[in-house]
Amino acid sequence: MALTPQTDPAFLREVDEELRRDQLGQAWRRYGKALIALILVGLALFGGYLWWQANSESKAGEEGEQLSAALDDLSGGRPAQADAKFKAIVQGDNPAYRAIAQLAQAARKFEAGDAKGAIAAYRAIETDSGIAQPFRDTALIKGVAAAFDTMPPQAAIDRLKPLAQPGAPWFGSAAEMTAIAYLKLNQPQKAAAIFNELAKSTEVPETLRARAVRISGALDERTSAPSAPQKEKTE
Repeated sequence: MALTPQTDPAFLREVDEELRRDQLGQAWRRYGKALIALILVGLALFGGYLWWQANSESKAGEEGEQLSAALDDLSGGRPAQADAKFKAIVQGDNPAYRAIAQLAQAARKFEAGDAKGAIAAYRAIETDSGIAQPFRDTALIKGVAAAFDTMPPQAAIDRLKPLAQPGAPWFGSAAEMTAIAYLKLNQPQKAAAIFNELAKSTEVPETLRARAVRISGALDERTSAPSAPQKEKTE
């Protein structure tokens, strides 16, 4: 008897491999120095805003200069000097700058092949109630991405649930990883529903939306295809 759409391992493997190549393989595993710097500059601007709201101008300027110098070192190919500066910032009193430095340290660990250390670092940021929610959300999505290959699919779904809702921060990435997790659980109907939602969303990047259109179409065809006919029983 032919396999039903829900249990076609070759198709699910093909979908999973395409998504890994496009998303996880490029966006999460190969942090280039320029990309790290770009992300951290954006976080630094937000962190700087929070800091200037709550603290004195002179102290913020000093830590801002230190962070800027660390980012310059990182983008300039001086990781050891950057790490030293990030370490000093982590020991400071400003939770926003501390979060930025911790995110940088976690990314550096992952880039160096220390996935276990990176996952633990992201988790520490995610669970730190003294850090602003945008930083914790960033740590959550990056931590799950770093652990995605080894963590149980249902655990990934549960962790990503707050961010896998339309309008939530990191919606596109969280929803896509959730769909991949459903494929791992052999639940293509649920994965297809998420990809259909991403395909219609205006909140996600065009590249992600285009990929969702392709995958949702393929999954819809498979899940709607009739199963092999059963032989009628003879009396």
